[in-house]
Amino acid sequence: MEQEKDQAKVSRRRFLEASSAMLVVAAGVQAAQGQEKQIRSADHHLPNESQPVQNNDPLDKENPSSVWAPPTDSGGQPPFKYSFSLSHKRQEEGGWTRQVTVRDLPISKKMAGVQMRLITGGIRELHWHVGAEWALMLYGNARITAVDQEGRSHVSDVTKGDLWIFPGGIPHSIQGLGPDGCEFLLVFNDGNFNEFDTFLLTDWMTHTPPDVLAKNFGVPESTFDKVPKKELFIFERPLPRPLADEQKQAEAGTGRVPHSFDFKPVEMKPTKVSHGGEVKIIDQKIWPATNIAAAIVTLKPGGLRELHWHPNEDEWQYYVVGKGRMTVFSAGGHARTMDFQGGDVGYIDKSVPHYIENTGDTDLTFIEVFPTPFYEDISLAEWLAHTPSRLVDQHIQVGEDFLAKIPKKEMIITPE
Repeated sequence: MEQEKDQAKVSRRRFLEASSAMLVVAAGVQAAQGQEKQIRSADHHLPNESQPVQNNDPLDKENPSSVWAPPTDSGGQPPFKYSFSLSHKRQEEGGWTRQVTVRDLPISKKMAGVQMRLITGGIRELHWHVGAEWALMLYGNARITAVDQEGRSHVSDVTKGDLWIFPGGIPHSIQGLGPDGCEFLLVFNDGNFNEFDTFLLTDWMTHTPPDVLAKNFGVPESTFDKVPKKELFIFERPLPRPLADEQKQAEAGTGRVPHSFDFKPVEMKPTKVSHGGEVKIIDQKIWPATNIAAAIVTLKPGGLRELHWHPNEDEWQYYVVGKGRMTVFSAGGHARTMDFQGGDVGYIDKSVPHYIENTGDTDLTFIEVFPTPFYEDISLAEWLAHTPSRLVDQHIQVGEDFLAKIPKKEMIITPE
């Protein structure tokens, strides 16, 4: 009997020892598994985060959201960023120009952008193009001219912060004024636009037979002997005459265009002001001449252009100054985050949700441009605030108390 008890004790002890060993092994496996799951670190020191070969370090530093994508990104979203700094710059005697089109940024199918610099007296020669031209003055001063379908004229001087619009087919020009010319941004409602392939006055006349020109104007053929044999494009000439004198001469007989082709956002009150920044929305409701809508957005450090989308058209962006990041989410669970700074272009397809956040320590200013006369957006917060809270909570399980506190009007910029 005693022998049987001793054997039972031994068996029980061996069982406990074996069980303990199994628990230790299991704990070790769990620990190993837990270590394997740590695939991200704040300072990127893990072996799986290392980059042992040479990289373009300055570019990596400018694009941390691409090098170290947020865990919420899931890939599949095509790039929606391009920088003017990567574009070919055409240099002329009167200034320079460069562009970002669908050929550079394939997602940008409906809009293209141009940066242009004109020295004092520099002229972008008289020309026109098929698409409309929307412009933002970034620096300096310029004189713009245009003539509409009824021969009515527009001549005005524009300065930093001003806008202009030249509808498609309307002939126009731009000339840099003192003291240091100008630099401006042009946006066209055609992704295939090409700044180097427009309808130019000199180009057209030199490719028209002299006898036809003579017959058209009722003058001798010799009148056109000095017409340049090559396009002028951007060239230097003396500064224009006083504004009032040129307006009077240009408007003779037909008058001025009924709606001004330029607009001064500095004279309008912001559409929305909050602790996070401000936005000015400029479309045909307040600027009758334009067929391109826009928003000028300024975000303070930490400010957020709230989660939203635009149901009526694609959005073309230009970052004027500061640093920010944007996540674009598309159907099928695709999402990508990219970083932006002054001189960069962004593009978002119609109805695709996104946000923009100021990630720098100074104000971030950017513009949103749309190939439509009217601005429209839908805010995530406003959508949820005006949907039955019971239904929303059944989807995202955040509690109806939280949903009841969402503002009933869109915030546009947060914090409020």
